[in-house]
Amino acid sequence: MKRAAFAVLLLSACAQPATLPDVAIPMRNPTAPVASQADAGVGRLSGDWVVVQGAGLPQGTRLRFSKTSVQVGEAVLPLSPQGQGRYSFGSEAIWVHWLDADNRTAALGNPDGARVWIMDRSGTPGERLKAAREILDWYGYDLGQLN
Repeated sequence: MKRAAFAVLLLSACAQPATLPDVAIPMRNPTAPVASQADAGVGRLSGDWVVVQGAGLPQGTRLRFSKTSVQVGEAVLPLSPQGQGRYSFGSEAIWVHWLDADNRTAALGNPDGARVWIMDRSGTPGERLKAAREILDWYGYDLGQLN
């Protein structure tokens, strides 16, 4: 019985590709400038992170980056570098807008405004949270939507 239940669970997990959660409204002013951090390569992102503020990814969501995938909560998505701090998480464009020099805190978002979040290795970014928020504000994200 346990084997059959496990097989059904395994097959259902394989049947649907993992995706990021749907978001209802854009969170970025499309007339604001937007850019990515060119030196934010996969090597700097590798490892474990926790969302400290986000819209489209809830606070407390855990992420784990490897060279070929990103685990967002329980979902594992293919990670495809597009160059200069730009990535595809599955089929969605995600840009690294800011990553501190010691790779402890980062601000990422969809340049079209579907989602945005600030993540930190320890979950307590301290003064780096202010810097991340300033960058996201400059790029036109609605910080009032961050949880």
